[in-house]
Amino acid sequence: MDTRHATNAAPAPAPGLADPVFDAQRLFRAALEALSRPGTIQALPVDLTPPAPLTPWAAALALTLLDLETPVWLDPALEAQAVRDWLRFHAGCPLVATPDEAAFALVGDASALDDLSAFPIGAAEYPDQGATLIVQVAGLRADAGWTLSGPGIKGRTRLAVAGLPAAFPAIWAENAALHPQGVDIFLCAPHALAALPRSVTVRED
Repeated sequence: MDTRHATNAAPAPAPGLADPVFDAQRLFRAALEALSRPGTIQALPVDLTPPAPLTPWAAALALTLLDLETPVWLDPALEAQAVRDWLRFHAGCPLVATPDEAAFALVGDASALDDLSAFPIGAAEYPDQGATLIVQVAGLRADAGWTLSGPGIKGRTRLAVAGLPAAFPAIWAENAALHPQGVDIFLCAPHALAALPRSVTVRED
């Protein structure tokens, strides 16, 4: 028996969702809840071990939201071959070279997210074509940190995010001023999720 092909074969990508249909439905509901109620924190409802440095909630969103028709940009922190192979195998998404080509962006280094202008903001006639960013952060905490207001929030709420630049509220204000154009952001701690739709105002106390 010739074992050369087996010996030299590339390792198979890490597993994806255990039940792709049911798990994706649960994840999609959690993502919608995060978007419709900005500042709330959603627990990861599935078990998932993606290739490093991709973290579980970011990976789960990728498997839920990405497909053959969603061009995706990876920031330098996530430019690992194992991550690229895993996304292509499980999501089938095309990977693009620059942020301005992306419908979605996966950002592994949140501290470097000091400018959102490189991402598509959509056209005045089609604001829904603005990019969605899936940003890995170190941690999320409710009832502390920034003050959030806007659609989906009764009065005001608070959210603390570990890992973003200190100037992020000012960076976000520039994005929010573009509404209904602009970008939306999912904030992904390893096992916790929150969202900042472009309609939300973020202020430091």
